[in-house]
Amino acid sequence: MEEKLMSKKKPAYPVSEALDGYLKHYNRKSEIPIFYDDLLRFSGSVVVYDNNDEDTLWIRVYYSEFDRKEIDDSLKKVYSILHSDGSNNIHQYLNVDAVDFCTFGNSKPFRIKIRNILNDNFTYFYIKRTDASRIYGLELEHMLSPYNLNFLVYKDTLIEEHIAGIPGDEFIKNMLPKCSEPEKAQLAKEFVKFNERCMIRLLGDMRSYNYVIVPTHDFDHVVYKIRAIDFDQQCFEGKLKVYRPQFFKENYQMVEMVREKLLRDSVDQYKLEERSMVAKRILSSGNRIKKLRAICKEDTISTEENIALLKEQIGTLTSDSNFSKCKTMGEVLDLALNFVRRNYEDVSMKQIIEQNIKI
Repeated sequence: MEEKLMSKKKPAYPVSEALDGYLKHYNRKSEIPIFYDDLLRFSGSVVVYDNNDEDTLWIRVYYSEFDRKEIDDSLKKVYSILHSDGSNNIHQYLNVDAVDFCTFGNSKPFRIKIRNILNDNFTYFYIKRTDASRIYGLELEHMLSPYNLNFLVYKDTLIEEHIAGIPGDEFIKNMLPKCSEPEKAQLAKEFVKFNERCMIRLLGDMRSYNYVIVPTHDFDHVVYKIRAIDFDQQCFEGKLKVYRPQFFKENYQMVEMVREKLLRDSVDQYKLEERSMVAKRILSSGNRIKKLRAICKEDTISTEENIALLKEQIGTLTSDSNFSKCKTMGEVLDLALNFVRRNYEDVSMKQIIEQNIKI
């Protein structure tokens, strides 16, 4: 029988006063003219299908004529705040092409499609309910991954920019079989690194539909990168496996590809490379990540049961007894990041190769 990794539906946690101050200090907090609840006033909807006529689990919503103009103007303003200087000068060139509502998952986001009427270029952004877990996840992704993230928080509403890429489940089903053998080897390497990065910073639930594959053409070949797009499960679950994408059945083909394409030594090398990069980012993030970790240590973003289970499992994995002293999930995260940084600073690559020191 398959092990059930995820617990019951995760609750949304409120933003603490300390986290709110952090967001304001780092310009993540901005007054916006529309809230998540305003978008719930839609008067009708239709199902959104993909190119294969399959249900996408999104519905396209419609508003009354009375509400529509106000909502459109407010969404254009949000776009301007998120991507420009917040002025109204660009509104005349923008059109709100669609407002979609996701009926699947915890956050139930709205996806807004904004189009420039002069050239038909378009982009998306998302409106969600504010959740402290998600905010910690977004900030950690911004600092510890290779990618910067743009988002805004105001009261109970969170605005996130769109992360472009091919949804992992679609890529695995439709594009992975067509990849060349060298491309599969490169994808295997990226999955190992992605798997390691998620575990280090305790980002959970990276099933294939919660990340995207980003192809980039580089000279005569394509380079693939993997990016998380859902940060709802930051530091919540108790099972360590939840923070390792390799254990989700949706990623089975990716795991098999790693087994086929990479030797054990190569897997260890790529894991070490990723740990080293995360450690460097921790050091280079300076006071910003120190402040975030200090706030997170005092915050409530999980249950006592989950905290007890995770600190036990990570303590066993790392042989670090300090995890047993943790009282909050933020303390577990802080110790995990310290463990990675400490090993990077204390153990050189030469020592690892020549003395086979295990980290």
